Amino acid sequence: MRSFRFFALVLLLLTAMPVRAEWRQALPGYRFAFPRDHAAHPEFKTEWWYYTGHLTAADGRAFGYQITFFRTGVARSPKLKRSRWALRSIYFAHFALTGPQEKRFRYFEKASRGALGTAGAATSRYRVWLDDWEAALHGRTHRLKASAGTVALSLDLTPAKPPVIHGQNGVSAKSEGRGRASHYYSLTRLAGKGTLKLDNRTIPVQAQSWMDHEFGSNQLAPDQVGWDWFSLQLEDGTDLMLYRMRLASGKADRFSSGTLLFPNGKSLHLRRSDFRAEPSGFWQSRLSGGRYPVRWRIEVPSGQLALAIEPTLESQELMTRLSTGVTYWEGSVRISGKRQGKPTRGVGYMELTGYAEAFRKKI
Repeated sequence: MRSFRFFALVLLLLTAMPVRAEWRQALPGYRFAFPRDHAAHPEFKTEWWYYTGHLTAADGRAFGYQITFFRTGVARSPKLKRSRWALRSIYFAHFALTGPQEKRFRYFEKASRGALGTAGAATSRYRVWLDDWEAALHGRTHRLKASAGTVALSLDLTPAKPPVIHGQNGVSAKSEGRGRASHYYSLTRLAGKGTLKLDNRTIPVQAQSWMDHEFGSNQLAPDQVGWDWFSLQLEDGTDLMLYRMRLASGKADRFSSGTLLFPNGKSLHLRRSDFRAEPSGFWQSRLSGGRYPVRWRIEVPSGQLALAIEPTLESQELMTRLSTGVTYWEGSVRISGKRQGKPTRGVGYMELTGYAEAFRKKI
């Protein structure tokens, strides 16, 4: 909840379970401070760092990418600090590349218990890693790298806007009840460059990206079966994050929410009643059988926004059997529509969960 990257998949699956007293809960009144809060928060049970974006090569080819890291806590006992083998957290990572022109979607996944430094998330500075996949902060630059087989991506990204805090009073509520929330912020515009290695060819690329970071301990309610999440970047500098929590009845939960970020950096919190999001087209996976709403109509009257969302490639489904164990759709999208009565376009990412199977099936 991308995204909202509260998509944390298995991480969120685990947070739906009863929370023991040792895990800190996301409660109102939290005060963010940066760069401190880019780093890990092991006092919370789950945490994830999400990078998605669009790459442009000199030859005109375009790609979408996703690099995400997840941490789920196992224990907080001080006694465990003495052993380098102690299991404190489990780490997962996903790396995906969308090639609309070649009509190909590639994705890769990893999982680790983090023993002996093979994976981890630093608390004193921002660095999260799993084997040779890494996201880290160097000054103001976010440095990303991930590789698998003949695909590798390395990016240096610099924020064009300050962090935007989602929700109200320091918390992004996901359902009713104490602690059923997260602390959630985004860097909605990161610009930079890097290299994409594809089939043994190294391609210089320019990048426009979005980063989400979320941490909490107990978010989902029993009657919530999935969510639809959007991160949208318009050509005039307007950014929009929305998440639509879905109930077992098929309706959108009243705790669905969003943030509208204006070109000048000011933001507006959106309640469920402040926006409309309705599917307008579907794609069915031959592998999972999931039927995903991959085309949408979104309206935000207070922002004078009316947008049409469509995928750059329909088949952007991840079946993460080797890591989080959840099947979901996450991919790059194109945007067209109107902003303040004038035509606008843009790019973004969309995440759809709970369509291929019952979301809590893995618990």
